[in-house]
Amino acid sequence: MPGSRRLSHHISEGDGIAIIVCVHDAGGAREAEEQGAKALAVSAVIAGIRDVTSLPLLWIGAGPPTEADAVMIRPGDEHEHAHLESVVDVRDEEELEFALEQFDPEIFLLSAREIDDEVDPLDAVLELLPDVPAGKLAIAQVDVGNRDEVLALERAGIDAVLVPAGDVRGLVGHQPVDV
Repeated sequence: MPGSRRLSHHISEGDGIAIIVCVHDAGGAREAEEQGAKALAVSAVIAGIRDVTSLPLLWIGAGPPTEADAVMIRPGDEHEHAHLESVVDVRDEEELEFALEQFDPEIFLLSAREIDDEVDPLDAVLELLPDVPAGKLAIAQVDVGNRDEVLALERAGIDAVLVPAGDVRGLVGHQPVDV
């Protein structure tokens, strides 16, 4: 449906891996959309964000998800926002299994946060991927520095990657359409 702000729709539509950009202000949101981001992640209320972008907003902050279309939750959390899509943040196989039992979410955020310093974050995320059931979407939260790293995630089966604000043109890998 045109104009949909469902995160799952924006991640799965089109060719290739989706780039989700963490933004901190309306200008960053506008730039990310112009550079080809498929969605935005926010951790705080951003005045005027809906005036500058139609992309889905993933709430990754504390407190109530203001103006969001999806919300990140952790296994064991109460899901108080049934009207929003859930993105379950998992860091190991045990959390992933628990999340499947508790929520059966459509979207997983495979996170390398809070892992052992001796473990490569990319390896930690990729080790979780085979445990994500077919038909579910996987977002990687891992530092990527170039398009080759993004393509490696795509080849592994990751559907989207969550990246910090900045110039994401090189990560997207194609000329975005006019917005």
